[in-house]
Amino acid sequence: MRVSIIIPVLNEAKIVPELLDNLRGLAAEIIVVDGHSTDDTAALVRAAGVRCLVAPRGRASQMNAGAAAASGEVLLFHHADTVLPHGFLGSVGRAIEAGAVGGSFDLRLDTSRPLLRLVGFMITLRSRLTGVSTGDQGMFVTRTAFDDLGGFTEQPLFEDVDMSRRLRAFGKTCRLRPAALASPRRWEREGAVRTVLRMWVLRALYYGGVSAERLARHYRAAR
Repeated sequence: MRVSIIIPVLNEAKIVPELLDNLRGLAAEIIVVDGHSTDDTAALVRAAGVRCLVAPRGRASQMNAGAAAASGEVLLFHHADTVLPHGFLGSVGRAIEAGAVGGSFDLRLDTSRPLLRLVGFMITLRSRLTGVSTGDQGMFVTRTAFDDLGGFTEQPLFEDVDMSRRLRAFGKTCRLRPAALASPRRWEREGAVRTVLRMWVLRALYYGGVSAERLARHYRAAR
């Protein structure tokens, strides 16, 4: 079962070398999709011998571009600042063979701070209770399901939530252990409590029918 790992990036020159080193030697197709970075991200990817596409900026459009170029039977969407657990390809393969059309991994934030470790735990708990994943959980989906669903909705926010909800209605999904290890940089930069509260409000409004475009404008203004 061939897996294509699709990585949307934007101005990630500082972390791309470590990211690609972590993926080196995997029996998978790796496609990095750059959203017109203004640093050396694309050059570093190409210098490492990894396929690099350029697509319109935006995670949804970048991931759709990567999926269109991929040859795998399973598509795994991987954030640049997340480290997937050892043996993740085998875990994904077994989940698909057991009948899942997609899923994601549990999440742990790469920090010793108790508050941020709690944030990671709550993200995992929410995902397990609702079946809805975030992009830094290593979302994966069969090519058939992805194509039948029409790919990611190209919206500026919550494209991962939208895909999770549609995928869950399409077929069986699952959450896998051990956890993916995600960078806490967003919470550290913007403040853990402030970020969590803001995302709760935005998510509630999104579930209530407010458009992703309107929410994205609010999100950018509040940063």
